[in-house]
Amino acid sequence: MRKHNAKVLRSVRLDIGQLSAIVPESLSFCFEVMTSGTELEGAKLIMEIIPLRGTCRDCGREFEIKEYAFECPHCSSPHIDTIAGQELSIVEMEVD
Repeated sequence: MRKHNAKVLRSVRLDIGQLSAIVPESLSFCFEVMTSGTELEGAKLIMEIIPLRGTCRDCGREFEIKEYAFECPHCSSPHIDTIAGQELSIVEMEVD
């Protein structure tokens, strides 16, 4: 924040993949604990859960992987590549 001459952190927006092993409630709790009593206190943590998506290597179709069933719903192939749902990234930080 010093580098960009920002005084107040208003919010942090995260993309959290469904398969990232992040528990949003735990992350939110930890964020509150870590910012409490600091100059970052009061900042909002905004989390968007990114669904698990895959593409089939056999038929080439893209689809949402539901209930962790790693099988193509179109051709039943087990040859699946995950293309979304594993990320954990800071998308945006709002500061004043």
